[in-house]
Amino acid sequence: MAAEPKKIIIDTDPGIDDAMAIFLALRSPEVEVIGLTTIYGNVYTTLATRNALHLLEIAGRTDIPVAEGSHVTITKGTKLRIADFVHGVDGLGNQNFPPPKGKPIEESAAAFLVEQANKYLGKVTVVALGPLTNIALALQLDPTFSKNIGQIVVLGGAFAVNGNVNPAAEANIFGDPVAADIVFTSGADILAVGINITHQVVMTDADREKLATSDGKFAQYLSKILDVYYSYHYDAYNTRGVYLHDPMVILAAAIPSLITYTEGVVRVQTNGITRGLTVLYNKQKRFGEVTEWSDKPTVKVAVTVDAPSAVKLIMERLMD
Repeated sequence: MAAEPKKIIIDTDPGIDDAMAIFLALRSPEVEVIGLTTIYGNVYTTLATRNALHLLEIAGRTDIPVAEGSHVTITKGTKLRIADFVHGVDGLGNQNFPPPKGKPIEESAAAFLVEQANKYLGKVTVVALGPLTNIALALQLDPTFSKNIGQIVVLGGAFAVNGNVNPAAEANIFGDPVAADIVFTSGADILAVGINITHQVVMTDADREKLATSDGKFAQYLSKILDVYYSYHYDAYNTRGVYLHDPMVILAAAIPSLITYTEGVVRVQTNGITRGLTVLYNKQKRFGEVTEWSDKPTVKVAVTVDAPSAVKLIMERLMD
């Protein structure tokens, strides 16, 4: 008998690769999307909500609720880093799509996360594709959230590689390092997929051409919005291809056999020149001193990925 699909909530800041990730999740039989929650990151939260509603309309899945998330960091910071230079001013390749007909639900993202975790105890996976503010707020709202949620799969961190905001930090963790540290030390079942993994999962020019020649609804839509994303990657990385950050994290949640991981304590640097740095303590050495890593719960951190299989799956599912 086939396994029951895993219930997932996607915490998202759409974003071009978020669009790919949402479509991929809807095309993946291993998961059932039970909600989207929105957060700032690629765009401000209000626009993230609009884009999430728009993408569900494109997919014909307006039955899926969208809960709007925080507009500020966990410490009430309003100076947010918004990556519109990567995704376009509208977050979706400067296409200026008409506004969606749908509206977000009344509940906040944090309240929705808590409610769903309590409703399906141990059965909900949160796939966090942006800064971790909403998840930290859910932990503050209900201290049992860390035990009630099944798993939190985080796109975040740059483990043993340079960051993508600066040499120290990856964008999502940099977006709210205090929230990230709260989440990583919460005791929840967490899998962190950093850019050390997602930078291996690349959609090439040839893959993009395949999308363009497909009659599939999702493929046609993505072909339309990808220009800005490809231009950014060429300018920033001198590469003719794009990193599939968010889609890879959906796959890590849906098909965990594509990755391997190590376990250890992860702490986040919350200030100074290395603000947003994720540090993994692999527990190979027993330190004599009591430190900020002592007696903290461990998390899983992805260390390898079957990138060719991941790209093949992403392409097959998005060609529809």
